[in-house]
Amino acid sequence: MTALTDTGAASGAAPRSATGTPHRPGQERPKRPLRIGRAIVWVVVTVVVVAAFWGVDISWDALLQLPQKLAHYLGLMFLPPAWSKLPDALSATMLSVAMAWFGTVLGVIVSFPLSLLATRGLTPAFVRWPLRALFAVLRAVPEVVIAVLMLSVTGLTAYTGALAIAIGSIGTLGKWGYESFESVDRGPIEAATAAGASRVRIMRWGVWPSAKPDVLAFWLYRFEINVRASAILGLIGAGGIGKMLIDNIQFRVWDVVGILMLVVVVVTMVIDQLSGMVRHRIIAGRWELPVVSALRRRASRVTS
Repeated sequence: MTALTDTGAASGAAPRSATGTPHRPGQERPKRPLRIGRAIVWVVVTVVVVAAFWGVDISWDALLQLPQKLAHYLGLMFLPPAWSKLPDALSATMLSVAMAWFGTVLGVIVSFPLSLLATRGLTPAFVRWPLRALFAVLRAVPEVVIAVLMLSVTGLTAYTGALAIAIGSIGTLGKWGYESFESVDRGPIEAATAAGASRVRIMRWGVWPSAKPDVLAFWLYRFEINVRASAILGLIGAGGIGKMLIDNIQFRVWDVVGILMLVVVVVTMVIDQLSGMVRHRIIAGRWELPVVSALRRRASRVTS
């Protein structure tokens, strides 16, 4: 071993480090990266969390008593619920669904052409960017705030809730729309452009066929969101199941609240499954409920 070392030194070979890699003169090992940035991030996160707990004034005694109180009120609501109010609950829920449907359809009608105008490659920047800014502003304002602002004009009616849902849907559907249009394959667009097609024909034959499944799926998904939003809007008096719910909560009629909650949950789940089935038909080409699709995937993983 000594002879080999002496021979290597005598032959002028570069000395090697402990890992066996040659260490050239003047070459310094890289310094260990500083962890100051990570420490600063952790400190900031900790301060924000502590400030949040301090700001909401959490009562730890009340938090410990929460499970007991929750069990008490659940018993008042569901042991048993007021089954006699089931027809009224279904009627109010259908009104909420109608609000969501009207708002979604109106949002689609308005947002679709605007999303086309906001698509890169179809319109100039001075048209595109103001529309994108409008979509961002509409997405930033919750539907509840929109409904409150409209109360002085339209009053406490279901029409107010439907318009608030429509305005909120325009921002989301507009953004989803132009992002879908911009993500399509450029081949048909380039072919239509080379053939001298107008912008309308480029959109009809180059963009829409590829973007259609995603856009339709987004419309249905927004309808699912609007069904939940319509129930929340009812809490401020916009009608539907939410108004009936807040009225009974204020008068502490808990068995009626229980049947209303059951109807809301069941109807929302049914709508989610039906909408998911339609979206699956649009995207995958066959009718199938989401729960069936999930069970099929689970079974295939088990068998494989």
